[in-house]
Amino acid sequence: MSRRPRMQTVPTDAGEARITWFRATAAPPRLVLAVSHGAGGGIEARDLQALAAALPGHGVTVALVEQPWRVAGKKVAPAPKTLDTGWRGLWPTLAEPGLPVVAGGRSAGARVACRTATELGAAAVLALSFPLHPPGKPEKSRADELLGTGVPTLVVQGGNDPFGRPAEFPPGPYALTEVPYGDHGFAVPKKSGLSEAQAMEVITGAVTGWLTSLG
Repeated sequence: MSRRPRMQTVPTDAGEARITWFRATAAPPRLVLAVSHGAGGGIEARDLQALAAALPGHGVTVALVEQPWRVAGKKVAPAPKTLDTGWRGLWPTLAEPGLPVVAGGRSAGARVACRTATELGAAAVLALSFPLHPPGKPEKSRADELLGTGVPTLVVQGGNDPFGRPAEFPPGPYALTEVPYGDHGFAVPKKSGLSEAQAMEVITGAVTGWLTSLG
């Protein structure tokens, strides 16, 4: 099976979105992992690209989702309600292969996946760099979104993420994997002794194992 990704545009009520498909190369395909970007970047994020490279060999089709505002070339993300609208509009296309769909995203994209999981029938949620609170404002917690997914949930969080370090997360029905020394984009300082490749291996290893445990 070809490893070349396929791009697909999808109309939504928030504008035209785009999916880049990385089809499972191990047969039979087990599920679709749909992951979107954050408010400050696109699907070129190191963690999203690492997952797209690693998971197809484990029977997982990866769909990297670009929200309409990114497709339109805008630099500022719209309100959460609009992000949810774009995600809802994409969902039938994500579910079209007939496989269970795990909803995911990084940062703002993780919040969208959490807020809409039960409504859309997601099999699980993958929250990368979940923004538990704005930097320096722990009193403005978004924990309710994470705690309310209603489905199996994995959080992958950098050890030095200013939007919420692992120790700040409240107890709840979710799993949490820490990327040592990682910031909000999972970059690690050279003095940590951990390379970027090793940091990405922490992420891909944790996600692969978790997806396998879903059955």
